[in-house]
Amino acid sequence: MTTNTHTHTLSVLVENSPGVLARIASLFSRRGYNIDSLAVGPTEDDNISRMTIVINVEGHALEQVIQQLDKLVNVISITQLDPITSVQRELLLVKVSTTPESRSQVLETVQLFRAKVVDVAQDAVTIEATGNSEKIEALLRVLEPYGIKELVQSGLVAMSRGMQPKSAGR
Repeated sequence: MTTNTHTHTLSVLVENSPGVLARIASLFSRRGYNIDSLAVGPTEDDNISRMTIVINVEGHALEQVIQQLDKLVNVISITQLDPITSVQRELLLVKVSTTPESRSQVLETVQLFRAKVVDVAQDAVTIEATGNSEKIEALLRVLEPYGIKELVQSGLVAMSRGMQPKSAGR
């Protein structure tokens, strides 16, 4: 996921209840906004989930999205995360073709990117990597010449650095 000046990361705390994800996704759909990345998971409170939403919109549209999200009854808080003042990571699992000749080069690449080999087969190696979007993209570019057989990439997960995030909503 390449970042640009119109890409924004929102951390949205929501009630952990059925239908919340569908209501939030439909809000974006109704307004014609595409979600570049979406990750949802539990928080330290069993009653609250955190959604990390990456969208590509310009300033006024971003304000509208935040205002519309804030109107949803299940939304507790919204924080716009700055890449500099937040920790942002993605998870990648990628299966790369290997031959006896190329295996050592692929393994060196894994070490260079501080990734891990999680499965080895006769003709492939499965690699796990975590990092920011740029690191994940760079790893994929280096592995591509060997032949990527399969890959799955999580959405971005992110949180503010320090103690308390600044909320853009309530």
